[in-house]
Amino acid sequence: MIILAATPIGNLGDASARLIEVLSTVPTVAAEDTRTTQRLLAGLGITHRPRLIALHDHNEKDIAPSLVERARGEDVLVLSDAGMPTISDPGYGLVAAAADAGVTVTAIPGPSAVLTALAVSGLATDRFTFEGFVPRKAGERATAFAALAAEQRTMVFFEAPGRVVASVADMATAFGDDRRAAVCRELTKLHEEVARGTLAELAEWASGGVRGEVVIVVAGAAPRVVDFDDAVAQVLQQVADGVRLKDAAGDVSAHTGHSSRELYQAALARR
Repeated sequence: MIILAATPIGNLGDASARLIEVLSTVPTVAAEDTRTTQRLLAGLGITHRPRLIALHDHNEKDIAPSLVERARGEDVLVLSDAGMPTISDPGYGLVAAAADAGVTVTAIPGPSAVLTALAVSGLATDRFTFEGFVPRKAGERATAFAALAAEQRTMVFFEAPGRVVASVADMATAFGDDRRAAVCRELTKLHEEVARGTLAELAEWASGGVRGEVVIVVAGAAPRVVDFDDAVAQVLQQVADGVRLKDAAGDVSAHTGHSSRELYQAALARR
């Protein structure tokens, strides 16, 4: 089978007993960086030396078929440099190929920078969206943030330390200076730090320079308050544009908070 395994995101003590057991016996490891895997084995005191095969963004498409074929006869452990493979890391293409080929895929859960940052951010955790790495170019960042301005779920982003200042400033422009957020750096490591505040405050904090691995967590937008009659009017406008009444009521309900059933009945009565 294919085994996806979460590795420590900073503190080696977070390696699970199950991860150590599998690393001590598995014949083949497909790793984002084989040198990182060798350091992990040494750090955990594991003397077993599995076959190491590089699996990264540049070769995943080409190498996935051979790894899937290998997994028909032996276990293949998949590791990223830190955290869970496939989450903004290589592995998705391999998992998709394995699923198509009917090869079993399982996972060894463990450390996650996304969930760790979300948990310590002090922001709402009931609903959230992971947006991956922030776009590098200013124009692409502005476009991406503008598309998320009305997102009501808490948002989690990865960012390089050198671009935190620019990204937080662009977030303040798109989401508003007073939107709450948290910049989490060096999670689980010796110099772990979580800076919380408004985006304006965090932009000022980051101006002094930020080092280490960074996750930015941003509060979702406040729900828009839409009068019920205006919401019904929106439903009727969608119906006039050719949308089914039931679908229109559901769509308007999703972004106004009004009952889909009540919108449906009110719109039906006014037609």
